[in-house]
Amino acid sequence: MSKKPYYMTTAIAYASGKPHIGNTYEIVLADAIARFKRQQGYDVFFQTGTDEHGQKVELKAEEKGVSPKEFVDETAGQIKDIWDLMNTSYDKFIRTTDDYHEKVVQKIFKKLYDKGDIYKGYYEGMYCTPCESFFTQSQLVDGKCPDCGREVKAAKEEAYFFKMSNYTQKLIDHINSHPDFIQPESRKNEMMNNFLLPGLQDLCVSRTSFKWGIPVDFDDKHVVYVWLDALTNYITGIGYDPDGSSEQFKKFWPADLHLIGKDILRFHTIYWPIMLMALDVPLPKQVFGHPWLLQGDGKMSKSKGNVIYADDLVDLFGVDAVRFFVLHEMPFENDGVITWELMVERVNSELANTLGNLVNRTISMSNKYFDGVVTKTAAKTEFDDDLIKVTTETVGKVVKKMEKLKVADAISEIFTLFKRCNKYIDETAPWVLAKDEADKDKLNTVLYNLTEAITIGATLLMSFMPETSESIFKQLNTSARSFTDLEKFGLYPSGNKVTDTPEILFARQDLEEVMKVVSEKEAAAKKAALGPVIDLEPKDEITFPDFEKMQFQVGRIISCEEVPKSKKLLVSQVQIGSETKQIVSGIKPHYMPKDMVGKDVMVLVNLKPAKLAGVLSEGMLLCAENDKGELSLMVPDKTMIPGAEIC
Repeated sequence: MSKKPYYMTTAIAYASGKPHIGNTYEIVLADAIARFKRQQGYDVFFQTGTDEHGQKVELKAEEKGVSPKEFVDETAGQIKDIWDLMNTSYDKFIRTTDDYHEKVVQKIFKKLYDKGDIYKGYYEGMYCTPCESFFTQSQLVDGKCPDCGREVKAAKEEAYFFKMSNYTQKLIDHINSHPDFIQPESRKNEMMNNFLLPGLQDLCVSRTSFKWGIPVDFDDKHVVYVWLDALTNYITGIGYDPDGSSEQFKKFWPADLHLIGKDILRFHTIYWPIMLMALDVPLPKQVFGHPWLLQGDGKMSKSKGNVIYADDLVDLFGVDAVRFFVLHEMPFENDGVITWELMVERVNSELANTLGNLVNRTISMSNKYFDGVVTKTAAKTEFDDDLIKVTTETVGKVVKKMEKLKVADAISEIFTLFKRCNKYIDETAPWVLAKDEADKDKLNTVLYNLTEAITIGATLLMSFMPETSESIFKQLNTSARSFTDLEKFGLYPSGNKVTDTPEILFARQDLEEVMKVVSEKEAAAKKAALGPVIDLEPKDEITFPDFEKMQFQVGRIISCEEVPKSKKLLVSQVQIGSETKQIVSGIKPHYMPKDMVGKDVMVLVNLKPAKLAGVLSEGMLLCAENDKGELSLMVPDKTMIPGAEIC
């Protein structure tokens, strides 16, 4: 019997920089869902990737002095490295610069144009470069971009437009007849009331103001606008082609799930479905708009300086601890919060105390009392039935939560089982049973039941914390239970021997030590963000009266020539107010005399005259020196009159 296909995607990450933990949350959430579906027996195809075109990328590449392709090759590599670091099991990583994607996007654009759904016109409105979106004045919030809150500017350009209005009612009907299409429910209401019901404007789908994009092949002044380019990855990645799609596309489309952030819900639940309708392609079964993972003081952004990165978290806590936190701390609809303090608290309370301690105690007692051999006996305690009931019922509870994509709740159910196991240890008191030879079989039963319950719990935990589950199985000398057998209690082989030396799954963290490391990382990050700096040995402090003794003025260099027989010195005639001073400077290796003439420079005017190489110098030109020893004259950034005071 063939497996039922299940196709799911994340939004593709914009390749403008390194993703922070808020961005990373989505790929971990998607991975947990994909892994769980595979456990249930589905033939899963899980796609993620990078969105690599657009004006923002073009500008960032220009700032770095590289080509846009070089820039996205680097950033896409960073993103993929983070996804791999987090142990995500994607089947395909698509890049919108992939040749096959670009070719199919051009075909899609032409098909929609030939059909009359795309037409040429002019766009005039307020444009947000980071969001690459146009807005009308009425859509702005306090005069700024309604999506990101940044400044917008007026723009007008020739563009191709997609006739959204042709499909508005059809989409409204689809949403009304498919209640699970947009989830959670609150997101559906937002899209209907704020966008669809008031009526849609035609969508700009090409640009001429930049070049980094997929060219419109029949009008090379235009590049395909980011949303038509990016959104179509969900079908190009599995083999869609207007001229004839692949067997893979026919097998997996329509997608079972698009997992995206709530901030891009409009594009995925309005623009994307309408594009598919125009292409006569079925709509995805569900679009889930997950909430944001926020820093303690709000949404993460580099400008706020409150960004936390996945690799920094992993360095301190390990991959599975980070996976646990982002999955367990995110509510179904509301935003979640991450702080270093919360991470430490959860690692200590849930992972070290509840789970780690349970596994360690169970294995240690098996070794202490039975040389590690776990034996199933007919003896019973009064607490066995409840433990078995809680264990087997946990399976169904987790499945029901995952059907609704309530991942945090599913993990809570598993940890409720682990807490019940810890309570079972307290109830049965194995250390008391061990004192009486008559209770030996009961003690065997207690340790067997714990080992079995932990095995079932670890199997359920695999989708969320795969490395941790594998470590538990290894220590218990067993393997993951098949999903069909999870509700059968008592399958752990009697007579099996657990490991001699249990490993610590999660070490307790000291908050003070963690915050010390965090402070060092933040200081290093700030220094890196500043770029190269030069720290000089500080001189003795001076008082303001000392400073007042120095007279700085703007001087204009009238003439300049080399000092004979000197490798370093130039002599300049410098106009300062109504007088001219002769100043000798050691800048010959850095400036040609002819390049000096006409410059306005900073002059220390009242420096006591002195002779340098036999030439009188009546002041000092001020320069800065970089880490390579190169000198640069200090010049005003506005036009100044010779003699202007510098204060």
